[in-house]
Amino acid sequence: MAKKVSSGFTEDWLPIKGIQNGMIVTTDNQKVTGVKISPRNIFILDPDAQNNTLIALKNFYNTIDFEFWLIVADRPVDISVYMSQLQLLYNEATAPAIRKLIQQDIQKGQTFINNNVVDTEYYFMFKDKNVDLLQKRVRLMINGLASCGLNAAQTSNDDLRVVLDNFLNGGNTTEFGTVMPV
Repeated sequence: MAKKVSSGFTEDWLPIKGIQNGMIVTTDNQKVTGVKISPRNIFILDPDAQNNTLIALKNFYNTIDFEFWLIVADRPVDISVYMSQLQLLYNEATAPAIRKLIQQDIQKGQTFINNNVVDTEYYFMFKDKNVDLLQKRVRLMINGLASCGLNAAQTSNDDLRVVLDNFLNGGNTTEFGTVMPV
């Protein structure tokens, strides 16, 4: 008789074997992959360009003939390198006016850090056992989105970890890659 494993970790009951080559591999050998879309604010475009983009997206959606999921995930913004560079500039600056401007930027950066500012990322995800078919769908999505004026690329392993982390933790940031009770 098989022994049931009772675990307090969410990862132990998920049907995931691993993440590799930009794909989530499930216990039944399904592969889940997709494309990450670079955000673009179309609402700063003139009304005709906005309308053309929306029509192109509608036409693109109507050409997709397979199941997919549109996922929106928040990724914490890491501005620590930028903040370090600002601090170095501040230390090197001698003019009071320049030091004041840099100090204002440092304070603005601290506001971002203190308020847990996130980047919103958009993904089209889909699954299949056939890797060649998945790669064909990735190319189709990238080309279709390009025809709408949007940049996209196949999901990376890191992107997939962010999507899973958002799904498992309701968008809350976790520490050390573990699921933490709230």
